[in-house]
This record gives sequence, structure tokens and C-alpha cells, in this order.
Amino acid sequence: MRLGLEIAVARAAGRLSRLAGRGGGTTLPGKILATVDPDAVGTLARRLPLGSALLSATNGKTTTAAIVAEILDGRVRLAHNRAGANLVSGVASALLASPDAELGLFEVDEGAFPDVARRVRPHAVCLANLFRDQLDRYGELELIAEHWRDAVGELPEDAWVVANADDPLVADLVRGREAALRFGLDDPRVARERLPHAADSKYCVACGTPYDYAAAYVGHLGDWRCPGCGLARPPLDVWAGAIDLDGLEGASFDLHTPEGKQRVELRLPGLYNVYNAVAAASLALVLGASAAEICAGIGRFRGAFGRFERIRAGDRDVLLLLVKNPAGANEVVRTLVAGGAPRLAVVALNDDIADGRDVSWIWDVDFEPLLDGLERVVATGARAQELALRCKYGGLDPEAIEVVPDLEEALDRGLALTPPGGELVVLPTYTAMLALRRIVAGRGFVRNYWEAAA
Repeated sequence: MRLGLEIAVARAAGRLSRLAGRGGGTTLPGKILATVDPDAVGTLARRLPLGSALLSATNGKTTTAAIVAEILDGRVRLAHNRAGANLVSGVASALLASPDAELGLFEVDEGAFPDVARRVRPHAVCLANLFRDQLDRYGELELIAEHWRDAVGELPEDAWVVANADDPLVADLVRGREAALRFGLDDPRVARERLPHAADSKYCVACGTPYDYAAAYVGHLGDWRCPGCGLARPPLDVWAGAIDLDGLEGASFDLHTPEGKQRVELRLPGLYNVYNAVAAASLALVLGASAAEICAGIGRFRGAFGRFERIRAGDRDVLLLLVKNPAGANEVVRTLVAGGAPRLAVVALNDDIADGRDVSWIWDVDFEPLLDGLERVVATGARAQELALRCKYGGLDPEAIEVVPDLEEALDRGLALTPPGGELVVLPTYTAMLALRRIVAGRGFVRNYWEAAA
């Protein structure tokens, strides 16, 4: 009776928040419930007939979880935090919003993963990558990895752990575990010539020797081996091969699973999205999806809000590409350049809590290949001046840099500089992306992200 009352109060608060247009329905009900009854999240999760699956990563967790949801669509009723609210409150809100769900599918912030895992007791988790991000909040990667290791160690022996074997830190978390499925890429044709200077996990977790890479795909993700102790990437259970990247239009690849090989068409660009698709395929496999269902679901998927999102704004398009740390930003730049570098870009840098207060990471991003092709950049956001300085040191003529701190004014300036029928490329950090989406939603060009996720 007490839990029922708590649920009713939390749901009512969420409805009021949505009616007020604040979007708090994605977190507010869960915040209330988790505060008044810390055990309620676990209680609600235990009511799901098929249990729960958690997915955590530094980069790509919203997209990966959304692909899994697309694969499972029509197969099972989901409780899923589609709007990307990935702390305990977001998971609680998703459970509250889906009283008839059979399976919980929750993307989880990498710092919150251990706490959520202990509450929810999932029967499957996917650990997709660890990159340097928000050092002022998370600390170094090794600290997060140790917290993940503890959380994995507390899982039941029969709980599946899906791990990116191309990430040395993540691969080490499932060393010796029987209920583990390892995924990665296997196509040296699409690898970088060398490990990027901003790569994070460069040294062996066992002996400290620098890794050798037969192929480096995204940041430190790749086919790695320690020349000191012999520790190496373990054999892959699921992988992508014969990868074809088609600029900004998408990608295709052979998906290898225990069921065999199938060609997959992905309507998202970039090698990092191939990783997201393979991670989603791997998690979907342990959740019971067939290879045919996986390929069909990936083919249907169109993108998560703000990650690679085209929004029609009158007679122009706005292409939103989230950038939030060196590894992710480098892949966005790499994909843009491969697809034909734009002549104009709006780049937004905020330093809110959700972005990380320390913005020094922009100096580790290889902006230069993008800047080489730009005729003008509009720098915006709370730290627009620092961003403009980075562009100047990247070789862009100061006369080609406009500093417009206000996000709405910067968007309008970018649209004014974009010819009718053209496309404006916008690279925002997380809170800037949310703010920009609110602006275009207010103009009727797109639904609010919490409405689209409902």
C-alpha cells in the first residue's frame, strides 16, 4: 500500500512537469520515488517478468540502447529510458512510466552503473567502452574501471556480461568469466594508421608495458597486444568485418555471430556507430533476439536525438552531432571530413555539470582536419571564447571566427549564413545540444526529446 501511494505521487508530479513543458517527466518522478523509498527501484525492477538489462559506456550508450530497443520492438514490452536520463532517477522514472513492461532496458551513466546494478540486479549488462570524460567528476579511467569491476563481481554467475574486447580496460573486466560475450571489429582496412595522440588506455593493465596495435579503430579501441607479458585482445564472439563507410549517409558491414554471417545496412555514419551497432547486436543476442531480427532492427534505426540528427528548419537542414570528449569529437571530425567537410559550422561549448566544468579536453581534439576546410565557424556557448581560441590555434583565420555566446543567436547566425536548401552542421556539447533542441522544438521544427521518447 505504501509503495502504491509513493508511485501515485511520483507519477502525478511527472504529469504536472510535462504539462508545464519542463520535460521533468523523464527524471522528476524517479527522483521523488528514489528519495522517499530508496528500495523502490529494486522492487519495481523485480516485478519485470523478463528482468532487466543495463548498458553503460562513455560514448554511444544512448544510440546503442536505442538500437537494442528497435531490435526488440514488437517482440517484448520494454521499460526503457529513451530520453537518455541515465542516473538512478531516470531508471526509476522509466519503471514508473511502464507498468506493463516485461523487460527493463536501461542505459546507465558510467559513474552510476555500480549503484544501479546493485539496485536492479540485471540479468544482462553491456559494457561498451571507457574513454576519458569529465575528469572533474569521474576521475581517471582506472578508477571507473575498478568500480565497474566490483559491480561485475557482484553480479550472479549466470548474468551475462557483454563486453567490448577491443577496449583493453573493458576486456579485462570479464577475463575468466564464463557468462561473457565479447564483441569488436575485425577489418584493418578501416583502421587508423597509428594510435591517436589522445588515446586513453595505452598501457597494459597487467604489467604496464605500452600496447602494440595490429589495428586501431576508434581512440584506443582495436586489436591490441602487450609485447611485455603477452596479454592480448581475446577471441571475438560477435564482430563486424568487411566494413564500408559511406560518408554521412551510413555504413554497411558483415555481422558475424554464432548463427553465422549477415550483411547489415546501417543508416548512421562513422566507425563509432558501427561499434554502437555491434554492441547493440551483442546485447540483443543474449536477450534472445535472432540474427535476422537484429539485422532488420539495425536497418530500421534512424538515430537517437542529437547524436546524428537532421532537423528540417524551414528551407534549410540542421545536422546535430554531439561532441563531449576527445575520442567522440575526433570521430565526429573524422566522419565529417570523410563525408566532405562543410564550409560552415556552429560549434557550441558549455561547461555545465553534465558537460564537465573542465573544458581543457578541446585541446586534445584533432579539430585541424575540419578547420582546414572551414570558411567560417560560429563559436557559441558558455565557453565560446575558449573555443574561438582553440580554432585560432588550429590554424583558422581569426577573421573567419565569429563569437556569439548566446545559443539561439548563434543558431540564427548559422542559418542566415546557410543558403536555402543547404545544411548547417552544428557540433554541441551535451547541455548545448539539449538547449538547441529546445529552441528548434519551440519553433515547431521537431518534437521535444521527452515527447519523442514518450
